Amino acid sequence: MLKRAGLLLLVLFIVVAMFTFTALNVGVVEINLAFTTVTASMPVAFTMTFVLGWLFGVLCMGLFALRLITERRTLRRSLRNTESEVSSLRNLPLTDAD
Repeated sequence: MLKRAGLLLLVLFIVVAMFTFTALNVGVVEINLAFTTVTASMPVAFTMTFVLGWLFGVLCMGLFALRLITERRTLRRSLRNTESEVSSLRNLPLTDAD
């Protein structure tokens, strides 16, 4: 519960900081994209940069989480096979080595 509240406060702080920063920086900016030049207002440019950065972060974390889920599935399968093997070895009768 406390972790969720802290995360909510962090997101709220970032959004408020972004809106404050964009409100204080009014004007027009030219963005050179190597193949074209785009003219946009600074608040729109800052907001788009924020959104694109956020989406890139979500994409990277999603790929990382997907890799962890795949690894977890593989480890669970390996554990199940190992437990099955140990169980079958425990059920074998003991023989004397006379």
